[in-house]
Amino acid sequence: MAEEFDKERREFLKQSVLSVGKTVYEYYEQQKEAQVEVGPPVPPVKVRADWLRPPGAVEEELFLDRCTKCGDCLPACPYGSIKKDQANGYPVLFANESACYLCDDFPCIAACETEALLPVGDRTEVRMGMAVVSRADCMGDQGCRFCLAKCPVGALSVDFIDAYPVVDHEKCVGCGVCEQVCSGVNDRIAIKVISGRFEATKRP
Repeated sequence: MAEEFDKERREFLKQSVLSVGKTVYEYYEQQKEAQVEVGPPVPPVKVRADWLRPPGAVEEELFLDRCTKCGDCLPACPYGSIKKDQANGYPVLFANESACYLCDDFPCIAACETEALLPVGDRTEVRMGMAVVSRADCMGDQGCRFCLAKCPVGALSVDFIDAYPVVDHEKCVGCGVCEQVCSGVNDRIAIKVISGRFEATKRP
């Protein structure tokens, strides 16, 4: 009787071990399948804060109230400069990638039906931000003049005493052309446009 009981107990333990092993095997197989279906982890999207609003944008708080994120201004830009902010969907420009080229008819403004972008008289009335020069990164002392040559409103200049560009705060519209040009010719971007919402220097 005792021998038969031991035999049954061994068989029970054997089946229990096999059952647990089968369960563990099935679990790991399911995990492998899930990893194949899901694929490798996707790196988080880097959210940038160095953006500019399109030309004609009203004051920031009012802009956020009026803009419906419809995106009509994006395809209206012939240069593809306006993009949707990945953080919230509002229209923005990144000057080092694609600046505002100050179109004569401002099709982006014409496409806005909520008055988040208001008409401007001409390109000199645009106020997107202010260019700031980093003398430590600038190659003006080595003869670089690309930003001066490309500025559409003549807001940059140099004199015979100082080789580095000087920004005329009266003329600068913050279009970002200078920053984009600089990013294409130098290892370090020496001139950047500070968005109007961060602009520390007040215009007279």
